[in-house]
Amino acid sequence: MKKKIIIEGMSCGHCVKHVEGALGEISGVIKADVNLEGKYAAVELEREVPDYVLKNAVEEAGYDVVAIKEE
Repeated sequence: MKKKIIIEGMSCGHCVKHVEGALGEISGVIKADVNLEGKYAAVELEREVPDYVLKNAVEEAGYDVVAIKEE
């Protein structure tokens, strides 16, 4: 399962690593790839992870989640 998280507030490579790290710590997340130019994170999941868990992780890292879409 894959989800795309639309994120605002990222401006540099440090932001990318910060968001990838926050998402990578969630149980059930296999991989998180952040695209700075596209302002999104592509997340690969091994099982269903509620959207609010993904949203909270990104927001606790200091960024705004605009939307979460299933891929």
